[in-house]
Amino acid sequence: MKKNNIPADIEKLSFEQALEQLEQIVSKLEDGSAKLEESIDEYTRGIQLKKQCEAKLKEATMKVEQISIDKDGKISKKDFVRE
Repeated sequence: MKKNNIPADIEKLSFEQALEQLEQIVSKLEDGSAKLEESIDEYTRGIQLKKQCEAKLKEATMKVEQISIDKDGKISKKDFVRE
């Protein structure tokens, strides 16, 4: 596992892919058909997917915040530096 306890396979997912998997897990848990141990594993993966989605959203927000417009309407962009 890497930082924030997110496994490498989840870290590679785009926001949309992680969100889709998370939605599938939620549906599966809501229907109650899974056994207890499977539900616990799915819940754990869901938490990791949620963290990945949050990280991707934070990164996107930081990128947007790097764009600025001066008083003359000129757009400038600072280089994005990942934390």
